[in-house]
Amino acid sequence: MFRLDLLTLIISAQLTASALFIAGSQASAQIVIPTNRNTSVEQGQLQQLQNSLQRQQYQQQQQLYRELDRQTAPKPQPNVPVFNPTCRMEAVGNTISRVCR
Repeated sequence: MFRLDLLTLIISAQLTASALFIAGSQASAQIVIPTNRNTSVEQGQLQQLQNSLQRQQYQQQQQLYRELDRQTAPKPQPNVPVFNPTCRMEAVGNTISRVCR
């Protein structure tokens, strides 16, 4: 359980840091751009960075989900009663036979 809490804390810290990084990059991209041509280049680079960051966040989230799935114990097989057929012994002549239904 401690490992799960630690893993959750690390991932949430990474997500927070990446969100702050995106907010900071957007603000600096708006201030630093001197011409319209550079605007499209900066916006393209910013979009690439955002896509890369979203991909990384998605992979981390999937890794967390896989870790959580591994930690859950498999459910035991249900205890199902087994029907024992009723058998009776029949004597026919010198032979005793068992008849089960």
